[in-house]
Amino acid sequence: MASTIEKKEKSIVEISLQATKEEFNSALKKSYSKNKNKFQVPGFRKGKVPYALVVQYYGEGVLYEDAIEDIVNEAYPEAVKEHDLKPVSRPELDVEEINEEGMKYKVIVTVKPEFTLGQYEGVEAVYFEKEVTDETVDEEIERMRKRNSSLEEVTDRAAAEGDTAVIDYEGFKDGVAFEGGKGENYSLKLGSHSFIPGFEEQVIGHNAGEEFTIEVTFPEDYHAEDLKGAAATFNVKIHTIKAEILPDLDDEFAKDVSEFDTLAELREDIRARQKADAEKDAKTNFENEVVRVVSENTEIDIPDVMVENELENMVQDQAMRMKQSGIELDMYLKYIGQSLDEFKESMRPMAGIRVKNNLVVEAITEKLDPEVTDEEYNEEIEKMAKAYSMDVEEIKNALGDTSEYIKDSIRGRKAVEYITEKAVKTAPKNAEEAAE
Repeated sequence: MASTIEKKEKSIVEISLQATKEEFNSALKKSYSKNKNKFQVPGFRKGKVPYALVVQYYGEGVLYEDAIEDIVNEAYPEAVKEHDLKPVSRPELDVEEINEEGMKYKVIVTVKPEFTLGQYEGVEAVYFEKEVTDETVDEEIERMRKRNSSLEEVTDRAAAEGDTAVIDYEGFKDGVAFEGGKGENYSLKLGSHSFIPGFEEQVIGHNAGEEFTIEVTFPEDYHAEDLKGAAATFNVKIHTIKAEILPDLDDEFAKDVSEFDTLAELREDIRARQKADAEKDAKTNFENEVVRVVSENTEIDIPDVMVENELENMVQDQAMRMKQSGIELDMYLKYIGQSLDEFKESMRPMAGIRVKNNLVVEAITEKLDPEVTDEEYNEEIEKMAKAYSMDVEEIKNALGDTSEYIKDSIRGRKAVEYITEKAVKTAPKNAEEAAE
């Protein structure tokens, strides 16, 4: 089954193929064998109607669907291999002609785009490492204090920012209670900004046992359509006020929250960990920046289908990660007031960047063709086994025939490491670039 290809715009390829009359007849016979139990002709039991009579009684076309599928399923992979194509979409079939000479048809498929790789060695990229200071160490110490704080009821003063007020509340719009606007014995951290703007600020200054009314305006981007920008009143009652009590910052605190005996030792450990994290983040960010710069040096006309495929992967990944946190994606979208299509559109620019970066890294990997040693492969398997809490042999059995995929992943990582080593580090031009 000889084939020819014609390249169209946006990396679409038309593969023209032809099956001879003998090949087509053979496929018809296979289709007959597969479907013969479906045919019924007077005087014959099901499955016993001869091929010639099926064609005469039903028409040859009744066997076409499976015959065509059989021919295409055999010829298409061979054509892809023959022309070294890399499909990224499902193939579409166009049967042009079936006659006494056989069958002429085309398979239309989108493939990975062809492009010329831009400069990838010696590119300039911003390198920024977050500074570890006494202040950053103090901030972590303070977070540890807050994680180990306790709440104590206060009765001798009004509620203040930072307190937790246990309240009942009910909201009204135009004098009518609205859905979702009521709560009882709710613990509200004042200053957390977890309620709509203006609510927490008006609770501050009131005492336990007080009942009062506050007035607020819902934000224009509020998730509930009927409350966007609406004025509302809330009836509020404070049951109790609780203050956050932080542990004293001394050696006893260090012993309680860590394996260290002194606060000085704890501080040095925090500094060392922050330094290690800063170096790791700087390395990762620099690698990403190098890939970004190299990607910008390369012009690629990316097929729409590749972006769509990446979008689907991103949405599925997001849904999976949210589900692991106990949140369903559709509930989250309802809360933020977005449809699934709107959510996908917001991710489209990043999907395009990911596709282009992956294509560039893949092209660099092909040029460099880095070797993957058995030791590197086994190390990767051991990491996976550790990550999934499985034995190495269990991981190997679970992976089956995907060893080349893993090796390709290692090769890609080594290619990124290579261009990163060759890159020239530049300092951020200003604070804004450093922040970005």
